[in-house]
Amino acid sequence: MIQWILILLIVAAVAGLLGFGRLSGAALTGAKLLIAVVLILFLLAVLGIVAIA
Repeated sequence: MIQWILILLIVAAVAGLLGFGRLSGAALTGAKLLIAVVLILFLLAVLGIVAIA
């Protein structure tokens, strides 16, 4: 999942440099959502609520 976050951040940066604001915003929003999901899963795993096999 970290790989997808990095890909979306790179796409957002390149699109922003080339002037594609909407594409950049969409990629950045996707990256933010994935970061939130990763953080929530990490916290649940640390607290022992979810066991990741």
